[in-house]
Amino acid sequence: MIDVYEVARAFASLFVIMNPFASIPIFLRVAGEDKAKAAAQAVLVAGGVLFAFLFFGPALLEVFHITLDSLRVAGGLVLGILGVRLVLGLRILDREGEGGHGPALTLIGTPMLTGPGVITMTMVLTEESGALVTACAAVGSLALSWLLLAVSGLLSRVMGRNAVEITSRVMGLLVTATAVEMVVRGIRGMLGV
Repeated sequence: MIDVYEVARAFASLFVIMNPFASIPIFLRVAGEDKAKAAAQAVLVAGGVLFAFLFFGPALLEVFHITLDSLRVAGGLVLGILGVRLVLGLRILDREGEGGHGPALTLIGTPMLTGPGVITMTMVLTEESGALVTACAAVGSLALSWLLLAVSGLLSRVMGRNAVEITSRVMGLLVTATAVEMVVRGIRGMLGV
């Protein structure tokens, strides 16, 4: 039986790190008229990467002799950098929208929705809570991300660009806090504390 609390906890962790709000400004520039189709393309790319690491990530760790605690520290450091960039409002992509809609939407899928932080968190959650719980949380996070991107034009009009930006920065703060927690847990695990 699936523990609903564990799924909700895993969902919250993945969704906060995924942070589709940070992708909305770029998405609006490159999505074209059919936002639902563009959102589906970005989320399919994100989902493909996420599920590849959900199923094959533990084997990769084993092949490269990387412990889960080392991954927590490394992923937490990278996630911390990304979180600080979001909080400070620094651009995530240097060439936003270059090269047509397809490549830009792929970049929204990964590394923006499913980047190093989501990959690390997916592998940590798989180890801690199991693949089924993590898969359920991932599907929920990806579905909500698709919905937010699909209605991003409406969100931007209703909330205003400033509100979307503020939401993204608040999510960035939560991402940074999650990163700190990952690093602390990784170091504690390494030291056996």
